[in-house]
Amino acid sequence: MAAERELTALPQCESSMAIDILGVTQVDSPTTGSKASKKRRSLSDLFTIFASGFALISDGYQNNLMTMTNVLLKKEYPREYTSTVSTRVSNALLVGEVIGQVIVGLTCDYFGRKTAIVFTTLMIVIGGILATASHGATIDGMFWMMTIARGIVGFGAGGEYPASSTSASEAANDLIPRHRGPAFIMVTNFPLSFGGPFAVSIFLIVLMACHQSHYSTVWRVCFGIGCIWPLTVFYFRIRMLNSVLYRRGAIKRHVPYMLVLRYYWRSLIGTCGAWFLYDFVTFPNGVFSGTIISSVVHNGTIRQTGEWQLLLGAIALPGVFLGAILCDRLGRKPIMMIGFSGYLIFGLIIGCAYNQITKIIPLFIVFYGLMQSSGNFGPGNMLGLISSESYATGVRGTCYGLSAAIGKAGAAIGTQAFQPIKNNLGSRWTFIIAAICGVVGIIITWVFVPDLSGEDLRYRDENFRAYLVSQGWDGAMGEDDLQAFADQEDPTGAERAKIEIS
Repeated sequence: MAAERELTALPQCESSMAIDILGVTQVDSPTTGSKASKKRRSLSDLFTIFASGFALISDGYQNNLMTMTNVLLKKEYPREYTSTVSTRVSNALLVGEVIGQVIVGLTCDYFGRKTAIVFTTLMIVIGGILATASHGATIDGMFWMMTIARGIVGFGAGGEYPASSTSASEAANDLIPRHRGPAFIMVTNFPLSFGGPFAVSIFLIVLMACHQSHYSTVWRVCFGIGCIWPLTVFYFRIRMLNSVLYRRGAIKRHVPYMLVLRYYWRSLIGTCGAWFLYDFVTFPNGVFSGTIISSVVHNGTIRQTGEWQLLLGAIALPGVFLGAILCDRLGRKPIMMIGFSGYLIFGLIIGCAYNQITKIIPLFIVFYGLMQSSGNFGPGNMLGLISSESYATGVRGTCYGLSAAIGKAGAAIGTQAFQPIKNNLGSRWTFIIAAICGVVGIIITWVFVPDLSGEDLRYRDENFRAYLVSQGWDGAMGEDDLQAFADQEDPTGAERAKIEIS
C-alpha cells in the first residue's frame, strides 16, 4: 500500500516561520544552505518570536483595562453601574476568550499559525473600536453595547493565546532550543503581566490629561488606545510563514482526537486543572483589585487608587523574571508548585489578618503584590510553557487552546463569584479561598503535570507519531510540500533532536 502513495516525506527541509521582509521565502536545507541563508533564518526566527509575543502586551492591556475602568464607571454612574453590571462587563471579555481559545486553537492547527494570528489581531481591533464607540438610547443600553464589544475583544485576545504562544514556542525551538523556556516566558507571560501596570499607567496619564474629570472621555480614550498595540506588529504578522515544526507535523485531515485523548489525558488534566485554578484566583483579583484598594483607601480619589494599583502591578512583575531565570535550573513542575505555595502562604496571611493589615495600606499592597508575584513566578509562567511543550505539533494549538479555555472558564466563574463572596462572606474570604486553590493546585501539579526537561519539540513529535502508527493510524502529516504518511518515519527528526539536546 505504501508503494501506491504519491506523497513523499522531505524530512531534511528546515523552514522557520520567516518574515518576508528579510528575504526568507523558500525552504532551505540545513546541510546545504549557505551561511548567509542560515543567518537570515535565525534572524527570521528572532523576529517571529518578538512579533508573536509583542502583541500579547495588547492582551495584557485588555485583561487589565477594566481594573481601573470599573472604579471610574462606578464613580460616573453610581446607580446604573451596579455590581451585576460590573461583573457582566468584566466577564464578557472572559467568555469571549474561552470561545476564542477553543475555536482559534482548532483553526491554528488546521489553517496554520499565520492565518489564526492575523484573524485574532483584526478581532481585537474591531472589538476595541466598538467598545470605544459604546452608545445607547439609555445608559443600560450603552453598557450592553460595551459588553458585546468586550466579548469580541475577548474572542481575539483569547485566540492570541494558542496562536501566538505556539508559534513563539516553535520558533524558539528552532532558534535557541537550549533556552526555549526563558525565551518563551519573556515573550508571553512577561508582556501579559506587563499589560497590568501598563494599562494603569495609560489610565493615569489620560485621567490627568482630562484634569481628573470628563470620565466618559477617559474610558473611551483608554478603550481606543487598546486598538493601537495589535496594529503595531500587524505588518510583520501578515508577512509570516509557518514554522518547520508545523509544516512537517500538521494534521489537516482525519485528526485522531480519540487517540489524542488516550495519549494525552493525564497531561490535559494537569494543564486544564491547574490553569482553571490559577485563573480562578488571578483574574478576579486582578479585575477587582482596584475595587478592593478603593475600599481600603478610605475617601481616596481615583488617582490615589490608580497609584496604589500601579504599585501593586509593579510588585507582581519580578516573579516573571525570577521564574524565567530558574525554569531550566529547577524544572517547570517544581517552579509551578512553588508558585501555588505562594497563594497558600500570602493568601492565608492576608485573609487571616485582613482587618489588621488593611489599616496599614503599604503593607497590604506589598503582601497583595507578593501573592500575585508568586502566581506569575509559578503557574503564570509555567502553564503556557508546559502547555506548549507537552503536546505534539499537530495538536499543539488544540490542546493549548483547550487548556487555556478551561483556565478562562475558571476566570469567568471566579469573576462571577467574587462579588457574592465579598459581599456575603467578607473581603478576607477572597484571599482565604485563593489559599485553598493554592493547595489544590499543588496536588494537581504533583499528580498530573508532566515533568518536562526542556527536550526538543521534534523529539516529542516523533514519539507521538510512533504512537499513532502503533494504534493503526496512517493519515497524512505535514503541509502539502512536506507531506508524508505517519508510518513514513522521519530518519532525522528524533535522532537530530537527541543530538541537539545532549
